[in-house]
Amino acid sequence: MIKGKMEALGVISTTTVKAHSHSNDNSVQKIDLTPWDLQFLQLEYIQRGLVFRNKKHTPNQMQRLQHSLSSTLAFFPPLAGRLAIAQHDDNTASSHIVCNNEGSLFVLALADSTSVDDILQPKYVPPIVRSFFPLNGVKNHQGTSQPLLAVQVTELLDGIFIAFAYNHLVADGKSFWHFVNSWAEISRGSPTISKFPAFQRFFLDGIDPPILFPFPKEEEKQHSPSLKPQTPSKRVFHFTKEKLAELKSKANAEANTHKISSLQALLTLLWRTVIRCKRVDPKDNVLFALIIDVGPRMVPPLPENYFGNTVIDGAVTMKASDLLEDGFGKPALEINKMIALHTLEKVKNLYESWVRTPILHTLPSGVVAINILGVASSPRFNIYGNDFGWGKPVAVRTGSANILDGTITLFAGAQEGSIDVELILHYQILEAMGNDRELMDVFSN
Repeated sequence: MIKGKMEALGVISTTTVKAHSHSNDNSVQKIDLTPWDLQFLQLEYIQRGLVFRNKKHTPNQMQRLQHSLSSTLAFFPPLAGRLAIAQHDDNTASSHIVCNNEGSLFVLALADSTSVDDILQPKYVPPIVRSFFPLNGVKNHQGTSQPLLAVQVTELLDGIFIAFAYNHLVADGKSFWHFVNSWAEISRGSPTISKFPAFQRFFLDGIDPPILFPFPKEEEKQHSPSLKPQTPSKRVFHFTKEKLAELKSKANAEANTHKISSLQALLTLLWRTVIRCKRVDPKDNVLFALIIDVGPRMVPPLPENYFGNTVIDGAVTMKASDLLEDGFGKPALEINKMIALHTLEKVKNLYESWVRTPILHTLPSGVVAINILGVASSPRFNIYGNDFGWGKPVAVRTGSANILDGTITLFAGAQEGSIDVELILHYQILEAMGNDRELMDVFSN
């Protein structure tokens, strides 16, 4: 249960933080966007937040944090810039990032009746967490007037919640956590960062910027007083390194292979559990979508410090009966095969296809198909190395942006090799999952 003593958040200050002057003769001024970037134009900003235990936070500590953000932005000029969208006569548009140092948003807030345990102990993520995030409801194409990065630091009773909202056209998860890791370095007193970002975007030979796409129009919001959509709930499941190893072994044994990774086995477990708890008709098709990082698949591979988006969608479709009745190994192997099929040739073809027929992702409105699950984020990102000078975070949470029933968000767990999974589903389904034997045999409190 959520403790009744938790009160609404109060905003103390709102500041625009610009990049501190930095001697960089090759500073980037304009960044053209690729199909990998532009696909997210219609979605909301990405929201991620870190929870810290810290009973002695002081005004000086907050000032140092703000100053170190300014110093870090000097190494990441796109995050202090703005989006530019040009409309053309043929009802198409093009876009790029202008590194004009208009600044990032820095909000200082107070929720001193809320403790760290108030956030972490409830079975479901409490609603107050939504208020810890800035730029709620802002979409990526609004980055022409909105900051491309916003940070909200909320002082809790015995800790600090640092929340980020960033424009997905600027960075994917890998690039974003590169920035946060660098900010933590500067905040701890380092005069520079250990890994410098590379801002040159990737364009296939023969495809030159700017890339044109249909001009985005704000959709009309339809409200029906008689049909009020149910808000999904959030629950975090923890899986230890040992349990993940057992899961991987089981999947490979059933599929008579050694190719299936522990992550692929875990995703299969979650897929099976959700579909089983939703009581999907065995004859119905069920779809599992996940993000694939294609940077390492290029020849030569894109730089490890590439700052932008290098992700595309992949999906596996099966009959519900095949998913649930033919054993654990078969669907795990199907996920493995789907990922492996994204060869260099296929990635190039998808890139060229998008340029010919651009498709902008949108969040569905109205009734959502119940048979689709999608995966966001990755357990490979460095979450718990983000020590800003008062210790490592104890947890990571997401905001209210891009809320969609059936979303699985993956994070590294606090213990090495463990994985935390945030599931967004309707309450009844999450409750049923809590009683599912196959899942609970692996889940660790």
